[in-house]
Amino acid sequence: MSIPYQDLQQMLSEPWSNNACRGYVIKAMEDCDFPPEDIKRVVAELHYIFDICAVAEASEYYEKSPY
Repeated sequence: MSIPYQDLQQMLSEPWSNNACRGYVIKAMEDCDFPPEDIKRVVAELHYIFDICAVAEASEYYEKSPY
């Protein structure tokens, strides 16, 4: 299945946002019924990780992960 060119262009033009990424994580954790304390810990860790890990490094980490 291929993605139509216009849809691909729209996806690629969306700006990267650390806050949007945090929002995705919060939403996923809430949807999985994680306790608020755990969500706060993960969001705090994300703040730290965004400071020390480049986007390419994070992408590679994800691609090699078992998840």
